[in-house]
Amino acid sequence: MIGAAFPLVRPLLHRLDAERAHDLTLRALALMPPGNLPADDPRLAVELLGRRFPNPVGLAAGFDKGARVPDALLGLGFGFVEVGGVVPQPQPGNPQPRVFRLTADRAVINRYGLNSEGLAVVTARLKARAGRPGIVGVNIGANKDSADRLADYAACTAALAPLVDFVTVNVSSPNTPGLRDLQGEAFLDELLARTVEARDAAGAAAAILLKIAPDMALDALDAVCATARRRGVQALVVSNTTVARPASLVEQGLARETGGLSGRPLFGPATRMLAQARLRLGRDLPLIGVGGVDSAEAAWTKILAGASLVQLYSALVYDGPGLVGRIKAGLLQRMHGEGVTSLREVVGRGAADLAQGV
Repeated sequence: MIGAAFPLVRPLLHRLDAERAHDLTLRALALMPPGNLPADDPRLAVELLGRRFPNPVGLAAGFDKGARVPDALLGLGFGFVEVGGVVPQPQPGNPQPRVFRLTADRAVINRYGLNSEGLAVVTARLKARAGRPGIVGVNIGANKDSADRLADYAACTAALAPLVDFVTVNVSSPNTPGLRDLQGEAFLDELLARTVEARDAAGAAAAILLKIAPDMALDALDAVCATARRRGVQALVVSNTTVARPASLVEQGLARETGGLSGRPLFGPATRMLAQARLRLGRDLPLIGVGGVDSAEAAWTKILAGASLVQLYSALVYDGPGLVGRIKAGLLQRMHGEGVTSLREVVGRGAADLAQGV
């Protein structure tokens, strides 16, 4: 119902400030009555991280930062939902306005700055949904003014890992000063070691994922891949938003806003980084492809580049929740045309070519 109504309400939402429109969307989802999860064609199922994902199309972190409506989102047809980012202490993030629609580019710039209700609030909400079906993960970070960022990640992991299917270590947000420095080899090694240790100490079975930026040099990617493998990370999420501003952007005025760029312009660089990661990791470490997924063709390309799962967020601003079903239907059509019965058969098949650019 929400998907069918979106073309009617989109003009109204887009007259509002982007953050206000987003908050209204969350409030509407919170009013949805709980129901059974939609059934997916079994050909779309993906066995990964010790779990069976009913389909490969997930919701990226940032949409439901406070874990307010994960079950309603699963009800829209997502194969999995990632809530957060979450930091230990509540923080307001950056001053508003901090989200901008680049409509002509089908893109978004945000500089939220990891605004979060804090670990206690999110923990309580996830405890309240214990036992419900559906795969839910959480994205974690560090407080902006933290004196010990490594301890922040460990605290979030200890509290949340027993409540979710996976924990994504976010060291790639461009909107928290110094956070991307944690992608450096020495910092990252210690960070992942402490995160895995906190998960194990909590007796949790949650997978540990690492989310990286699309802007790193390839020698830095070499180090990240080696460290992730050594420290037992179970999947790499590629990628977060970009600080780059492609010359092709139409909305040049808004492009001058600081923050991370997402949406269609991110598709090329994020997919190239995904394919580069695939070439380095092979089948040893699964990949989740994020950035510019706004069609079945885009999702298929991510899979060819090496992604076992994909995530989207910004495309919902322009296409609404009906996009999820269209992507799944398009993937099934493509599978039929290719004569394959499982997406696993095509994961990474085009990595060598896509690593050179999309």
